[in-house]
Amino acid sequence: MILASGSPRRQNLLKEAGLEFEIVVRDVDEFYPDDLQSRAVAVLIAENKAKAYDDLAPKNIVITADTIVSLDDHILGKPEDEADAFLMLKSLSGREHSVITAVTIFYKGKFRSFAEETKVFFKVLDDALIHRYIKECNPMDKAGAYGIQDWFGKEGIDRIEGDYYNVMGLPIDRVLEELKAYQK
Repeated sequence: MILASGSPRRQNLLKEAGLEFEIVVRDVDEFYPDDLQSRAVAVLIAENKAKAYDDLAPKNIVITADTIVSLDDHILGKPEDEADAFLMLKSLSGREHSVITAVTIFYKGKFRSFAEETKVFFKVLDDALIHRYIKECNPMDKAGAYGIQDWFGKEGIDRIEGDYYNVMGLPIDRVLEELKAYQK
């Protein structure tokens, strides 16, 4: 099995589930048409990532994923810098948004793709908290500029509706369920 992701959170979730895998990371263009809905964007990117592993999929199960944060159906990607991270977190303050993780399992030329959505409700965030989080946790590699597993999740998030691990970047229960199809 190959995990096509450099995300330490995804790697840890698969390890904790007891799966053995190799990590292979390739650069993939994450372009998407502007007219796509958020869920479709996540699935498209996960599938495009999987296509980059066509040479490995005949003999290996390849898992790719893409996580997006959607606020009012506007996608918040990874921040470009600290100022961008601040603006993202400020826009999420006191609001509900969606975290959508799409996963593609690619094996023997066939894709199995799915997307999970979790609603996240932020508390009202003061500027000092946002600046402290950005300085201490450097969320530049996270969609929406935050990680729920960081201390920020305890202080900044009021509640979620859905899968906690989905917000971390991999709905592990669903992944394990989908992988059962390959054991038959």
